Amino acid sequence: MSIERVFTQQTRDEEQFLNELRPRRLDDCVGQDAVKEQVRIAVAAARQRGEAMDHVLLDGPPGLGKTTFAHVIAAEMGVAIRVTSGPAITRQGDLMAMLTQMETRQILFVDEIHRLNKVVEEFLYPAMEDFRVDFTSDSGIGGRTVNFSLPRFTLIGATTRSGLLSSALRGRFGHLWHFRHYGQDELTAIIQRSAKLLDVQADAVALQRLALRSRGTPRIANRLLRRARDYADVRGDGVLTAAVVDEALSALEIDQAGLDMLDRQYLLALIQHYDGGPAGIEAIAATLGYERDTLEDVVEPFLLQSGLVTRTPRGRVARPIAYKHLGVKGGPRKGVDLGLFDAE
Repeated sequence: MSIERVFTQQTRDEEQFLNELRPRRLDDCVGQDAVKEQVRIAVAAARQRGEAMDHVLLDGPPGLGKTTFAHVIAAEMGVAIRVTSGPAITRQGDLMAMLTQMETRQILFVDEIHRLNKVVEEFLYPAMEDFRVDFTSDSGIGGRTVNFSLPRFTLIGATTRSGLLSSALRGRFGHLWHFRHYGQDELTAIIQRSAKLLDVQADAVALQRLALRSRGTPRIANRLLRRARDYADVRGDGVLTAAVVDEALSALEIDQAGLDMLDRQYLLALIQHYDGGPAGIEAIAATLGYERDTLEDVVEPFLLQSGLVTRTPRGRVARPIAYKHLGVKGGPRKGVDLGLFDAE
């Protein structure tokens, strides 16, 4: 299935655009107040002692600012940051090359850290705990193991699937910070800041409309702002009004609640094919022709947060509000458990 989602599509130009809008310092960040307060305390304590910060695990759905906060922490600490990702580190040697180039108090940021393979993960344990690594130069009888001492650095790991982290890896992080979805007022402030940086003229109602459909996610808010700006430049006079935003998002098939075509297909599959549930995620993924990970990481977080879907011990269930939103008659079958329990 080849539906392109404005929520997941990210070209190199798009990535550069998003980087330009990222806050550089903690005072510029909007929302995540609990995390910001913990960052302030941790940074101040580390700087007073002249030490590296304890290792940090940033957990939460995609697009909530985990990468941004990693760069902000580096800026507040006044140190350099090296960036990589779990899938990019395929061998111990890849990680060894980065670790031996670290300097005291510097930050190594590993995005999607839950996707590290087991061998690399175990190689990382002594580096995090004892700041040393044992590297085997060659395999076989002629191989020899060399012990390398490392400077005291800070590892910042980001994950959208904290449940996939081993307890051994999780236990080596000194700070565990969870990111929540943003409120509408917070998203409106973020979009207002982005519009100012992009020199986009927009009225207050237009910004609120964009915030309402941004699924509680700054990354999506900034992308929708760009799409609306393009529409205003081509079909209007370049000024974002409520009418222009509605027309632009309608062209993108994003409805009033922020749901796109894939979200609605998910709900319709659950309601029409499985009588509203309960249905397992594998069954829904097979029906839609998508990978399970795509649905769990991209689609379900917002549907769960919005109360459109719930997870029960027997599977996913569409809630009455989902029927109402789609204009479908009926509702959950009698006797279906609508409690909020993890199904799988």
